[in-house]
This record gives sequence, C-alpha cells and structure tokens, in this order.
Amino acid sequence: MTDGRDALLAGGRIPPAGGQTRPDGGGWWHDENMSVIVSSPEIVGRDAELELLDAALRRAVAGEPASVLVAGEAGIGKSRLLREFRDRTADAALVLTGWCLDYGATPAPYGPLPAILRGALAALGDAAAETAGPAREALRVLLPELGDEAVDRAVGAEGVREAIANVLEAAAARHPVVVLVEDLHWADDATLSTLAFLLRALAGHRILFAISCRVDEVRRGGAVRTFLVEAERARLLERVPLGRLEPVQVRDLAEALNASIDDAAFARLLERSEGVPFFIEELACGATGPLPDSLRELLLVRFDAVSDDAKRIIRVVSASDDAIDHDLLSALVGLPDERLDAGIREAVGAALLAVRTDEAYGFRHALLREAVHDDLLPGERARLHRAYAEALEERSARGVSGLESALAFHWHQAHDARRALIAAIQAMRSAKSRFAFATAGRFGELALELWDQVPDAADAVGITHITLLSRLGSVLRNAGYDERALTVVNLALDEVDDDTPPIVRVKLLRDKGQYLKNVGRPGSVALLHEALERMKDVDDEGLHATLLNVLAGRLMIEGRVEEAIATADQAMEIARRVGLDTQLSIAANLRACCLLHLGEIEQSMRGYAMAWEHAHDTDARLRYWVNHSDSLSIIGRYREALHTAETGIAHAREIGLERSTGSILTENMVGPLLELGEIDRVDKLLWNDLAARSYRIFRVYTTLSRIRAMVWRDRIDEAEALLREWRPVMQSIAEFERQVWYSLTDVEMTLAIGAGRLLDAADTLERMIENEHPRLANSARRLLDGGLIVAGLRATGAHARAAELAGRVRTAWMSSVREFADWGVLLEALLDGGSTALRAAIPVADRIDGPVMFTAALRLELARALVSERGDRAEAASALAEAARIAHRIGHARLQRETAEFAEASRLGAASARGGGSELTERERQVLDLLAEGLSNRQIGERLFISVKTVSVHVSAVLRKLGVATRAEAAARHRDAREVPDAVAAPAR
Repeated sequence: MTDGRDALLAGGRIPPAGGQTRPDGGGWWHDENMSVIVSSPEIVGRDAELELLDAALRRAVAGEPASVLVAGEAGIGKSRLLREFRDRTADAALVLTGWCLDYGATPAPYGPLPAILRGALAALGDAAAETAGPAREALRVLLPELGDEAVDRAVGAEGVREAIANVLEAAAARHPVVVLVEDLHWADDATLSTLAFLLRALAGHRILFAISCRVDEVRRGGAVRTFLVEAERARLLERVPLGRLEPVQVRDLAEALNASIDDAAFARLLERSEGVPFFIEELACGATGPLPDSLRELLLVRFDAVSDDAKRIIRVVSASDDAIDHDLLSALVGLPDERLDAGIREAVGAALLAVRTDEAYGFRHALLREAVHDDLLPGERARLHRAYAEALEERSARGVSGLESALAFHWHQAHDARRALIAAIQAMRSAKSRFAFATAGRFGELALELWDQVPDAADAVGITHITLLSRLGSVLRNAGYDERALTVVNLALDEVDDDTPPIVRVKLLRDKGQYLKNVGRPGSVALLHEALERMKDVDDEGLHATLLNVLAGRLMIEGRVEEAIATADQAMEIARRVGLDTQLSIAANLRACCLLHLGEIEQSMRGYAMAWEHAHDTDARLRYWVNHSDSLSIIGRYREALHTAETGIAHAREIGLERSTGSILTENMVGPLLELGEIDRVDKLLWNDLAARSYRIFRVYTTLSRIRAMVWRDRIDEAEALLREWRPVMQSIAEFERQVWYSLTDVEMTLAIGAGRLLDAADTLERMIENEHPRLANSARRLLDGGLIVAGLRATGAHARAAELAGRVRTAWMSSVREFADWGVLLEALLDGGSTALRAAIPVADRIDGPVMFTAALRLELARALVSERGDRAEAASALAEAARIAHRIGHARLQRETAEFAEASRLGAASARGGGSELTERERQVLDLLAEGLSNRQIGERLFISVKTVSVHVSAVLRKLGVATRAEAAARHRDAREVPDAVAAPAR
C-alpha cells in the first residue's frame, strides 16, 4: 500500500483509516463503494479566472507588466486556483511559491520571500552567486545558510530589495518566472514594501506575480490595505476576484467529490455552504447525516472522527502557523515512531494535514488550523506553546538561526512574561538587523507591553526602559510610523530625570526633532537648540558636529539662511579640528545651499566643490548629489542638474542600490526634464519611482511632480483631484518649509494657468510676492511664470489686470532677483508684450537650457503682437507655425491648444486636425498619437493609465470625429495632420 505522503503528492485519493463516524451519526459517511474525497481532483467553476491568469502570463512572457491579485474570502478557493495554475504552467515557466505566516500581531519578517529566493537561486545553479549584483551580501538577511557574518548596515532594506530583484531578473532572463505569494492578509511590512518595490522594478521582465489575499479581512488603514490600494491605483496589480459558486457549479463540485446525494441533501448542502467551495467539500462528506450548527463544528467534523493519536498530532501542528518538520513534531508529540507514523498517515488521509516540502507537515487549509487551535482548552494551549518554545530554544542553542520571531510568539502564547520579554527584545534586534523595521517595532511594542509584568525586566534584557523606548522610536521612525515614533520618544523624555546621563537626553531631543520634521510639524529648531545647550555636559565632538548640521539643515529649510550659514560654520570648525570628513562635507553642502539663496552663486558652487572633496562615504555623496542637482535646477542650469543627478544614480548602480536609494535622485531629474520638455522621460521616471517613501515629505515632493506632469498633459481633472487630496498636508508643511511653500505656489499657479483660470493664477502669484519673507532663489522661476499669466490676461482682454500684475512682477524681479539675466530678458518681453521685445527675447530663449516651453510661448505672443499691431502677417504666421511645432514636439497640451485656437481666430492657418465637424479632446489626441505608433488598446491603456474599455471608447470617438472607418486610416490622417503647422502661411496681401 502506498503511504499517505506519496499518495497525496501524486494527487491520489486517500480514505480515512477505518472510516470512523461520530457517535451522533454525523460527520464522515463511508462504505465499500465510496472513498471520501475532500478536495476535488478537478477544479470547478473557475475557467474564467484561469483564463485571466493564463492571459496575464502571456503578457508577462511578452515583456509586458502583468501581475494579479487573486482576491476572495476564506475558503473560496484562492490556493486551489493558484495550485491549478501552477500545475498547468510548470512546463512553461519557473514557478516560485512563498507563504505569509500568521504570527498574530508580530509576523515574521519577509515571510514568503526566503522560499521564493531559494527556488530562484536553485534554478540559477552555478551562476547564482553573481546574480544578486553588488548588493549580494544582502541575501544573507533572508538566507542564513549563505553565511552568518553581520550584514553591513549601509546595505539597508534597499539593498535587500535590490538583491532580490537582481536574482529574479536573472532567473527571468533564462525562462519566464511565476511568483506565487499566498495569504497576503498575513504579510508583514517588510514583505509588503519589498513586493511594492518588485512589482515596479520587475515590470516588463517576463515575471508574473500572482498574490492571494482575503481582502474582506484586511483592516481599513492597515499596511496590507494600503499596499493593495496603492498597487491597484498604480495598475501594478490586476484583481482577479473569486466569487461563490452558482448552484449548478455546487452540484458539479459535489459530484466531482463522488458525493452521491439526493435532491433534499443537495438543497441542504446548497443552503449551508452558500457556494463557498471549501464548505461544500466539508459538507459533501457528511451530506447524508445531520449538518453541524456552526462553522467551527463543521470544520471539526473530520477532526472528531480520527483516532486519539491523530488528534494529538493535529493539535500539536495547530500551534504552528508554519509547516512543522518531522523531527520537531516527533519531539512534541512524544509517541513511538510506529504510532506517530500511523497517526500522521491517518491525519493526511483524512485531508486534515498535508505534506509540505522538506518532510514537513501543515494543515490543508488555514481555517482547519484555526478551528483546531481555538478548540484547545486555555491550559492545554499554554502548555503546547511552552513545549514549542522550549524545543525551539534547544535548537537555537545548537546554532539554528532565524527562530527569534517564533520564540517570541510561543513564549507570549505560553503566558511566560519574563521569557516572552527576553524573546521579544531578541526578535526586535534580529528584525532590525534584517532591516525589517516595522516587524522590529511590533516586537518592541510587545516588549513594552510585557515590561511591567516582569519585576526584574531591566536585568532580564540588559537594557533600561528608556533605552528600549529610544530604540523603539528609532525603528518606528525607520518603518515610517512617524506618529508612533513621536509618541514613544515623548514617553522616553517623560522618564528622564536628574539621574539620567545627559547624553541620553540630548539624543532624545535630537530624535524628537527629527520625528517632528518627518510628520511635517514645527518645533524641530527649538528642540535642537535645547539639545545643543545641553551638549555642554557631554564630551562628544562627533555628536556636537552632527547636531549643528541637523540644525543648519532645518534652518535652511525654514528659509533662515543666514542663521543656517552661521550654524554650518560652527559644524565645519569642529569637523576640521576633530577630523570628521563626513560632517565637514555636510556642513559645506548646507552652506553652499544657503549661499545660493543669498545670490552668491559662484561662492555656492565653490562650496559644493568643497563638499565633494570631503564626501568619502555614501551618505555624504548622496547629500551632495541631491542638493547640488537641486541648486543647479533652481538657477536654470537644467542640463548640469541632470548630469549631476545621473552621476549619483550611476554610483547607486555600482553599489547595487540604483532602483532604491538611487531613485531619490529621480525626483531631482523630473524638474529639469520637464523644463527641457522631455515629458515622456518624466512620465517614465514617475512611473518607475521605486523609492520606499516612508517619510511624508518625500511623498509630498513626488506628488507635486505628478501634478505638474498631469497639467503638462492636460489631465486637469486628475491633477485637481490629486491636489485636493494632498493640499491640507502640503499647506501644513509649507507653513515652516519654504521649499514646499514655493513648490505648492508653483503647482497652484501651473494648475490655474492650465485650466484657463488666469485670474486665480494672478492672485496666487501676488500672494507669493506679498509673503516672501525671506525671498529665496526659488522665487525666480515663479516670477518668470508671471510673464505667462500677464500675457494670457492680455490675450483675453483683461488689460487692466495684466498691467497691474506686470507692475508688481517687475518690481519684485528688480528688487531681489538680479542673478538671472537671461530669464530677465524673457520675463520683460512677456510683460511688455510688444513685438520688438518679444522678437529680441526669442534668440535668448533658444540659447539657454530652458524652460523650453518659453520658446513656444514667446513665438505665440509674437504672433499675437504682430496681428494686434497690424504688422507683418507672414512673420506672424511663421512664428505661430514654429510655436505649434515646438508645442507638439514637447507635448505641451495647453500651448498646442492655444496655437491652434489663435491660428483659427487670426486666420493665419489651420493648426489642428479636423473631421466629422468636431475637435479632438486632449485625451483623444493622446490616444491618437499612440494609435499611430501601432499600439494596441491594452498598450495604450497601460501608457496612459486608463482601462482598456476607456481606450476603446476614445478610439471610437477618434474614428467618428476624423470621419474614418479604420485605425489605419486614422493613423494616416494623423501623420498628415502632424505636418499641418508647416503649411501655415500668410494670406495674400
């Protein structure tokens, strides 16, 4: 007779030993003619869902982004669907599977990822060692078998994500890869952030992620819900919902289970199962007997029917969410080998347990485990978890690593507060060392909960309560839980007394200042001043220089640049005296930023050169590239700014952090690229923005860039909705962060101009001028846009308002911004509005880096001026045609629309494609552009971030308006229309 493990793995049908029944006659029904099967060998009612998965795999193989979320309630068949999909794709792709584990409030970090990574490395064979790239050291975080040396802290969570991405990318280069992630509802934050990174980083790399989740159990506002919302909003995941089965499908499933039931029994089965496949399978086994009254009773029917030995084994397995290996199970059950094997065989044959890989056992379904575990008596449950903890501690003593999370879980469940506290502290340290900061924070919070229950807590764990609070605040901050970090550091400060070492208070004040900054609240500067005041009792020059630099940075952000320079000077003095190159580089960097805002551009650039000279570590270099590229962008040296940012990204690539840490610099590329008119690259960068934006301030800057790009593309409604969502956060930060204040002003103006609300744009600019205290270098670019507003007002006939605003802008420019001579020429031409000034400004706009949109805007205004002055219409037509060509080349929707409208109104020529008597909307023009490139509806939808159905509607509208019948005709008409601006000519005079 084949044993249970072989039969199960082969997909065979294993009847329970003896076919036991419950005394009340319910439960199992067994006779000579029927084997009880609790899992159908054929999947029922899921053909459509399987086709969606197959289609997603085909897209992934073709190099298109394609990942899916298999969503549904418990028991609906998510795992069964993925198992079927795995089996049917095993010959076409490398299938890697990982499970998220249910450790309650303290899940194990990176739950499903080690198994996935091991599978990928095994498939790569001898080449595995090199595939992770420069960040391969980070693999030891997930796979202790690769070495027990400590991982360099500089690697960080970014290095872990990069290493995983590199391994999967290498595997996908050989053959398509399918990554199955089961039970996302139990995922820890480290897993979620890694998946968010991988979904973006590996899009288009012949990799399909298929993730299952009980979406109905995901807590609103929780990490999993946030992950799902953001992933689906960004179209990183396509949802495949699993619904309950229809009556005919319920009967098909029952028949597939060999359940011979009459109509009355089927009616009861249909009523009680409510179409949930797992419940159908459970009920079908006992459809002829009394049906259980509750779900738990239903789930325990087969458990009640097995022998006492099998029950004992099943109860032991229920205390572990992960699969339990044979040796551990044997030690915990305490049965002789023959009885143990017989009990396991019976449990597997009854389809309560299943054989996992590596000779390990787990429950066939999580609902079964939960029911059995909940059925344990309180004392029985505590003793069982204590036995687990003691057995795992023995393993840990023998050198087995990675058990910290399980030990904390089991000791806590065993109600041993002292040992649970010790284990929780160890688990926090372990999770932190693996850069799983959110999980470390949960263990730290568990330790806080247990602290007062342990009289000698400090002696037991070797740290004080204040130290625990301080460390917990740090990990919460690194996890992005800024509010909780702030709460914890306040608790620590409340405990500080005269016996507390002064350095502890200083560091806590520093930390609180940092946390306040992260949540976008004022107060950091005062706390840092207090920390520096208390440094007189602390002998630590390194900490002193660091505090001064942190304060200088905050002062600079608030616009207090003179104070920031004085503070940075103090940091430089200490750094030089003690030989702290990193702090010297940071101080020179901050000083250079501030000098730029004071108009000392040459001194600023010399300061950056000094900062680079002393930047010997990654942190100092990253600060240099970020601040230097930003400063170059502020003063309009856009190509230099791009080069600087790209150099920083190249360095990140060399150390294996291009797609994570390096992506911080992508934000500094977006602005210059937009000013240079490279909107396609901007869209790509924003789509591929891979940084784990834990801090709200990073998300603010990214959102501002997204709004600017949307306005450029004429996606006004989307931009306004996004700004409404984020405006309260931005306004609260802008109260004390001047760069955010300027950026928010810029976006408000840009959006108002794009929407044609020129009076609102004028009011916004005037409020900026009135409230610039102090006025920073960021002002120049906003004032330059003032020229566009004035020109727009003049074109709409609002001459008085245009003149009033022109006077205010001119005064503001002359009084404080004298370092931007070329921009001054452009601005004055737009404010003046005469053909002479505009004609002289055009060569200047063509010569400088940008903003490139002004090369089109100035020509449009010249055409308007010439028509208004009754000047040379041929020159006007030529200027307008060139403006139209530039606007089309850079994809600037508003300028394209305005040149077309003025061409028609002035009769200088036709500048837009017409058909069927209707103008194409901007979105329809975008669809037509991509249609002309030969893209399919799905590809157009992915490019424009809209659904395939919406694309189909737009394509139909385009064909109708152009008066054509086919996509090919529309593409040909579009190519002709692109040349229309060249045909703009002056009428005969």
